[in-house]
Amino acid sequence: MNTPLGTTEAICWLVVFSALFAAAGILYARRHNEDLDAFVTARNTQGPIATLATLLASALGAWILLSPAESATWGGMSAVIGYALGSMSPLVAMLVLGRRMRELMPHGHSLTEYLIARYGRPLYGLTLAIMVFYVFIELTAEITAISMLMTLLAPVPMGLTAVIVMGTVLLYTAVGGLQASIFTDKVQIIIIVPLLLALVAVGWHITGGPGPVSERLMQKAPHLLDLGDSAGLKAGATFFVAILLTGIFHQGSWQRVYAARSVVDMQRGFLLGGLLVVPFIFLMGMFGLAWVALEPGGEASVALFAVVIPRVVPWVALAFIPLGLSLVMSSADTAISAIGSIIAVDSARLMPQASQARLLRLSRGLVLLLAIPVMIVAAQGFSVLYLFLLADLLCAAAAFPVFFGLWSRRHDGVDALLGTLAGLAAGLMMFPRPDQPMDTLLESFLLAALVPVAVTGMLRLVRRNRTEFRLESLDDSVQRF
Repeated sequence: MNTPLGTTEAICWLVVFSALFAAAGILYARRHNEDLDAFVTARNTQGPIATLATLLASALGAWILLSPAESATWGGMSAVIGYALGSMSPLVAMLVLGRRMRELMPHGHSLTEYLIARYGRPLYGLTLAIMVFYVFIELTAEITAISMLMTLLAPVPMGLTAVIVMGTVLLYTAVGGLQASIFTDKVQIIIIVPLLLALVAVGWHITGGPGPVSERLMQKAPHLLDLGDSAGLKAGATFFVAILLTGIFHQGSWQRVYAARSVVDMQRGFLLGGLLVVPFIFLMGMFGLAWVALEPGGEASVALFAVVIPRVVPWVALAFIPLGLSLVMSSADTAISAIGSIIAVDSARLMPQASQARLLRLSRGLVLLLAIPVMIVAAQGFSVLYLFLLADLLCAAAAFPVFFGLWSRRHDGVDALLGTLAGLAAGLMMFPRPDQPMDTLLESFLLAALVPVAVTGMLRLVRRNRTEFRLESLDDSVQRF
């Protein structure tokens, strides 16, 4: 395959851009003395614009160069719209969930703290496993995406890309924690936005604009432009439900709930971040329609690159490296910081006599261990789509049982656990196997999300004698650092 860059040239630029991002994060961290609480939450330090910047950078991972365009090739406009609105939905949902959590647990650090205090160990353990599994899959997908991107630009071994990118992200995140992650997010969003807009402009020029693309699509695949197409509507609804119910479990978002200076700043940042995600996802999805119209060859999964890269000069193709790195690092450091915070907070509960320095060392060490299988899997170039969908299903089953307890005093650990297990059983019955078509995904997600609601209602009728939980006591259970 012809590539616009040479191997040595591409590796050199990859190392240079990676090192610059790592240096920025490390230098920032060294100037800010931090305790464990700052490492985990950066509590009350970010205004609405800073919250917007870090959320937007974290939400726009390297997957936006691949997934929206691929979804458009088979689901059309409806799928892209559902994808875009779905990407916005968890940030908007956090306006309510985040406000409630800060009201009940103003000194909190993580969602897992709420789980153990509100429901006890069984549901805590199950939900913790779901959250860690999701973070692992997200990290693997991001590193796989940048590794695939580099192979399209130059014959760079995927394993080498994975080691370089993951190594530099680990370096500055381990040193600076959430504060370094947020700072580099602000730097990366300054790179992401203009480069994405430039990419759209280049793509517009290459394809001739929406007019010629629409004309060709009306001849080749008119259903992709039909907003009433049943397959497209179902795909869009699937994306919306899956992304919403998964995104509200992301510890990176919960960290930023506490990092905001106030509830008002938090809500403004999350709302603006959610609104600004939509046009970027939509614009990236349009490259999938252009791929169908122009028939440039290649796989649908790399539709954007098949349209753009063969028609640009090398120095323009080079811009994909800082763009891809910015997208990957802004999401990967959020995921790493998230899992590190869970480890630190939960270890403090298990080892109450441990010093902050020991907890920090333990957090960094376990994150490093997690990174090893991530790099190994990412180097193989496997598709993690099926595992992503499975993680979505697990989150969908746990969503209502977990968050209903923020308001209901009568909702307890037994109801929450039985509801989650029932949702998992119902959803998995309809969930397609790896070798089957994905025709029943929406049904499986809806069953997983709605069955716990019905089970909780029935348990209310059966288990009438129960002790009401004092929601005001949640903050008393928080580990103070």
